[in-house]
Amino acid sequence: MWQGAPADRITLDYDDRCRRRFAVKSDTGLAFLLDLAGAAYLKEGDALVLEDGRLVEIRAKPEDLLDIRGRNVLHLTTLAWHLGNRHLAAQIEAERIVIRHDPVIAHMLEHQGARVRHVREPFHPESGAYSGHHGHEH
Repeated sequence: MWQGAPADRITLDYDDRCRRRFAVKSDTGLAFLLDLAGAAYLKEGDALVLEDGRLVEIRAKPEDLLDIRGRNVLHLTTLAWHLGNRHLAAQIEAERIVIRHDPVIAHMLEHQGARVRHVREPFHPESGAYSGHHGHEH
């Protein structure tokens, strides 16, 4: 964990928080090249260390998502299975699943009895069984 006040912040969506190399602009306009040694998942609250030692804090950008709720735990688990069967990135929580907004998937879930609503918030999906890093933490 890093300490001290960051020199700047950068707000990135989920895809950009998973990229290894790309040109970036911080929230205040500082431009730099993100060039990590390997693939990494930058989480909300992580920091990048610039060549001059300054820290740039990572913020998760709100995205268009679907908030999915089931009738009970078993129903929510069944909905999770349907989403996993389609290999969709999913943020799994105790009482809901969050995925990227997709009208076709929303319709399928509603047909399965899910309560689905559009939300706009940061996306923190599970990283997957073979990725080598952990998903979001509650």
